[in-house]
Amino acid sequence: MKVAFCTQDMKRVDAHFGWAKNIAIYDISSDDSRFVEAIQFDGDLQEDGNEDKLAPKLEAIKDCAILYVAAIGGSGAARVVASNIHPIKVQEPEVIDEILVKLQGVLKGTPPPWLRKAVLKGQEKTFDFDEEVHDA
Repeated sequence: MKVAFCTQDMKRVDAHFGWAKNIAIYDISSDDSRFVEAIQFDGDLQEDGNEDKLAPKLEAIKDCAILYVAAIGGSGAARVVASNIHPIKVQEPEVIDEILVKLQGVLKGTPPPWLRKAVLKGQEKTFDFDEEVHDA
């Protein structure tokens, strides 16, 4: 599953969703995690009420199941949730690598229902037609 992290320094979750200069995206499973890409954003990101700044960020994270943020506004949170992405707010800056290790530990155990659902996001639902064909 893909996980996005709002970051200013590419090492910690330390950015407000709307103001983040970078979003780091990782692919994570219970056994492994790998950096996928970093998406950078320019412009006046701190302008409150500028909802247009959210559109490119929502597009950038559309394949992600989880979004880690230092903060997120109500409108941004609503749009993230409407995109079937689970936002998680950290109380203070947290190192991305440490979050990945913790998340892998949860995935190895019995993840809560919201996380099981998040893991399924992006996985193709397969249907084997051969198994469903019955002889008449």
